[in-house]
Amino acid sequence: MQEQLMNTDPVFAAVTLVLIAIILAGWMFIHKTSKTEALLKEQLLRLAENQARMEGTFASMHETTQSGQNEIRRNMDERLESMGKRLGDGLAETREKTHENLKSLGERLAIIDRAQKNIEMLGQEVNSLQGILSNKQSRGQFGEMRMQDMVEDSLPPSAYSFQTTLSNGRRVDCLIRLPNSKEGIAVDAKFPLESWRALQDASDEGFAKSAASGLRKDVRKHIKDIADKYILPGETTDTALLFLPSEAIYADLHAHFPDLITSAFKSKVMIVSPTTFMATMLTISSLMKDARMREQAHLIQKEVMTMMEDVRRLDERTRKLDRHFKQVEGDIDDILTSTGKIDARATKINAVDVAVSEEEKPGMIKSPIPQIKTGS
Repeated sequence: MQEQLMNTDPVFAAVTLVLIAIILAGWMFIHKTSKTEALLKEQLLRLAENQARMEGTFASMHETTQSGQNEIRRNMDERLESMGKRLGDGLAETREKTHENLKSLGERLAIIDRAQKNIEMLGQEVNSLQGILSNKQSRGQFGEMRMQDMVEDSLPPSAYSFQTTLSNGRRVDCLIRLPNSKEGIAVDAKFPLESWRALQDASDEGFAKSAASGLRKDVRKHIKDIADKYILPGETTDTALLFLPSEAIYADLHAHFPDLITSAFKSKVMIVSPTTFMATMLTISSLMKDARMREQAHLIQKEVMTMMEDVRRLDERTRKLDRHFKQVEGDIDDILTSTGKIDARATKINAVDVAVSEEEKPGMIKSPIPQIKTGS
């Protein structure tokens, strides 16, 4: 056909070919367009299905998200509530502990306040004591009062006397009377505080030697005065006591001044501190108790003899009572024998069988002598 067309007219043939090409192209376009529409429809269906699935997925996700949010909100609420409760409990506990701590702090402050007052009072007492010790006369009275308190706490009132005037006209601070003896122990209180403080406060060796010499001189004078004034044969014992109211001075004398201790022993003057003086008082108190017991020994023996006589009389009366008991026991045995015999006879009488005669009729007088039939 194409050959015919080309043979007939080239222009016509060309136009014809163009038309045919256009027709073919149109047909192909239409055919392609229908396929495309089908594909598009299919894709649109798929898109719709995907959209539906996505909407379901989105709805499920929204529901899940909403549920998760609700769960999260509920958990958050529970945690917030629990946290609030714990916080409230913690605040209450903290408040209670703070209250207790404040109360304890108040008590401690009150204790500290009382302690401070005690310290202030102690400071006043120390100042007062320093004022007393700074005066020589007051210092001597302080030593005497301390010695008197220890004597009064250890011995009975009849065993001592204070400020006693001796036969030589000298007055001793304390005279302790010994049991079964006319002689007493003289006690005199001395307090060489100034010379001892000078020794403690010495700044160099020269001052220390001078202060030591002064302390040695004061103590030797005290020892000599006590030996000369208060050791009187027949009135006081051959040994007197020098009472030092300071343990520190007493320790320094024994540690650094052994010559003074030796001199005191030779002069028969015993240097005592509060501790050793209390031990001496306790020893004297024990001796006095032993002496009183010995004095009362004859009374104890007399009471023991009287008690033994009472025991002897009690033994005699007990033996006599025992004899009475034995006699009563024999009488009781005799009574039991008699009652036994009576019981045997009553048994025999109970065994007797009393038979009634056949001639006896009701209403008739019974014979005064019944017929007795033994049980045998």
